[in-house]
Amino acid sequence: MTRKAAEQRGRRAETFACWYLRLRGWRILARRARVPGGEVDIVARRGKTLAFVEVKARATSNDAEFALDDWRLRRVAVAAERIAPRFMRPDDDVRIDAMFMVPGRLPTHLKDVWQG
Repeated sequence: MTRKAAEQRGRRAETFACWYLRLRGWRILARRARVPGGEVDIVARRGKTLAFVEVKARATSNDAEFALDDWRLRRVAVAAERIAPRFMRPDDDVRIDAMFMVPGRLPTHLKDVWQG
């Protein structure tokens, strides 16, 4: 797959992930929030929970899980830490989530995947 095709697939997966989260009561605050050192695919809020969501689109569930390793999670955590002040409110619960997008299946939303 070319870089351009992978980029398009990623953007479609992020759009679908946003709709999935909205249908479950989340408000999307930002997409592709970038800072020096990293990027967060989706910033979302539901009540007092502020979630930084990493989206992985792959052909199989195993491939999606494998694509989210400690190195990538660490980059998301650094970006989330730098972005958080823009969106945080007092008493928020802040976490990093992951969403796996696999063709023909509903998204898998994993909550609080970073324990750094």
